[in-house]
Amino acid sequence: MITTLPALHDLPRQNASQVKNKWGEVVRQVRQSGSVAITNHAAVEMVLLDAATYQQLTEDLQTLGAREQTVLAELSARFDSRLAVLQQPEAAQQVGDLFAARGRSARRPKAGASF
Repeated sequence: MITTLPALHDLPRQNASQVKNKWGEVVRQVRQSGSVAITNHAAVEMVLLDAATYQQLTEDLQTLGAREQTVLAELSARFDSRLAVLQQPEAAQQVGDLFAARGRSARRPKAGASF
């Protein structure tokens, strides 16, 4: 399950001095909201996350990475399969015959398995 996080501009904010001087209050706020944006001169410099949110983010990232690798492996296998067909000895002759036909075909062309 992919974790949904609030946008950076929607996070509760604490300036760096408050974090340093009132750490307990910042921890309470992180526990309540899940994360707090830490600012320095009104610009967000970092975000504090609770441990559970961080763990969920790392798990989600690993899941997405594994899914991406699976999709890439499937695409690579399909590419290799189609490339093998094009590298067969008769493929060049078939392509030459197709261009020589100038729009005329003895049989209907086959679009592929996906059509």
